[in-house]
Amino acid sequence: MSAARNEFAEYVVELMAGWAAVSARRMFGGFGLYREGLMFALIAEDQLYFKTDAHNVAQFERAGSRPFVYESKVRTVQMSYWSAPEACLESPAEMREWCQSAYAAALRAHAAKPVKRTGRKAT
Repeated sequence: MSAARNEFAEYVVELMAGWAAVSARRMFGGFGLYREGLMFALIAEDQLYFKTDAHNVAQFERAGSRPFVYESKVRTVQMSYWSAPEACLESPAEMREWCQSAYAAALRAHAAKPVKRTGRKAT
């Protein structure tokens, strides 16, 4: 957790501890939540959002979740993070299920990224 305290972020990280070691890093007025260096959730305005993709977004839609949306200077941006169902904030078992789904989406997104080239030639 960063130097600036946030009770909601601390609560969420503690609730996730039964699933995995999670760290919260301050970003853009909120927090990114990470497992093993991979961001799978975020907190904005004391609202938890989980990473989604084509494989799990329907699960979030069925739960009544909403996408994370923000206004840039030129347009409205919808990100691939959806609000956490209320039940997961009250149940460690529910939290584990939603965390696992979001982490799987983050792993898939990471695997799909192209490998960065260093610009050096092999000798």
